[in-house]
Amino acid sequence: MSPWAWAELRAQEPLRALWLALAAAFLLALLLQLAPSGLLPGCALFQDLIRYGKTKLGAPPRPAVCRAFDVPKRYFSHFYVISVLWNGFLLWFLVQSLFLGSPLPHWLHGLLRILGAAQFQGGELALSAFLVLVSLWLHSLRRLFECLYVSVFSNAMIHVVQYCFGLVYYILVGLTVLSQVPMDGRNGVVIHCNHRIPFGDWFEYVSSPNYLAELMIYISMAVTFGFHNVTWWLVVTYVFFSQALCAFLSHKFYKSKFVSYPKHRKAFLPFLF
Repeated sequence: MSPWAWAELRAQEPLRALWLALAAAFLLALLLQLAPSGLLPGCALFQDLIRYGKTKLGAPPRPAVCRAFDVPKRYFSHFYVISVLWNGFLLWFLVQSLFLGSPLPHWLHGLLRILGAAQFQGGELALSAFLVLVSLWLHSLRRLFECLYVSVFSNAMIHVVQYCFGLVYYILVGLTVLSQVPMDGRNGVVIHCNHRIPFGDWFEYVSSPNYLAELMIYISMAVTFGFHNVTWWLVVTYVFFSQALCAFLSHKFYKSKFVSYPKHRKAFLPFLF
């Protein structure tokens, strides 16, 4: 390995370690849920932190101390407000830098260096990061629109830790994209809140096609970066395990709620899982 390649690999370690740790944590949570019920952790906090919305209904009884930290699931829209604003902010600075030659602000440049931004020239990788950041911003804008005008939110809750994690996640993922750039230094009316069994399209294969689509979006971003970008593939790995856990818990909820739930339908990956 050439000296510059080794130096670049070392520079990426903070972000890679973070995404690897997140992926490992969600893998562990998923494996614990797949284990026999007698082996599941009895800690109410653990179950509270991995479940949200409808999946909390299938959890053991929740102590009052856990319910004290609940916030409405409709706060999901806050994630995408933050993402649209923050990642739009980063996208603006990247456009200024790529196409107008303006340097990144000192505070942002310093933050990226701490996170392990690439310190080498590479026009193709810079353009790839631009396309990925545009895709991420458009994805967040679409999800914000869905939260405001499409989604029907019941009185379901999420833990405040999950809420804070969601806010930090969309800030961090945008910084991760930008760190790949080589540098020199509702108004909708709620009709009902009942759950129904959906049919058609992807629902014929998996219970949660939204989680599968989320994974595919991040894989497409990885393809845009190039198959050799280890850092982004660690982001994809985290997304895979976190979405797999959410999909598994949703699948388990549907199977417990509907006796006639399709037996051939998988949780996350068609025909596999």
